[in-house]
Amino acid sequence: MATTINPIPDIRAFNRFYTDIIGLLDKHLLNSAYSLAEARIIYEIYIGGNVQASQIMTAMNIDKSYLSRLLKKLEKEKLIIKKPSGHDARAMLISLTKNGLKEFDTLNKASDEQIGKLLTNLNNTDQQELVSHMNSIMNIFKKQQ
Repeated sequence: MATTINPIPDIRAFNRFYTDIIGLLDKHLLNSAYSLAEARIIYEIYIGGNVQASQIMTAMNIDKSYLSRLLKKLEKEKLIIKKPSGHDARAMLISLTKNGLKEFDTLNKASDEQIGKLLTNLNNTDQQELVSHMNSIMNIFKKQQ
């Protein structure tokens, strides 16, 4: 007779471990002035170039009103700019300003350094095993989408 093992406690333990190790619950991500959500918005705008808020909402699965508040903050800090779309006057395109690009670069480098430090004490085999397991996790969840 097969016994059923409840994976939930183990998955939650891993989530707590990983969020702690990379500081996702810190008020300011990577010792910056930005929360995880704000940094992720900056990232999504960077990779998208000129994006609409709806695209960010889809990519991040974020609430419209929460996104709106965060975008207003980033606009006030002159990290983003909104312009009417040439194709649809009702749509606004969001892009990073020079300051926004500079902030993205700073956050991106800090993130690379953080992960580099985590990998420092791992040999190449362990690093590849870690990446393989991470890819497996992503692939398992992508099957559901």
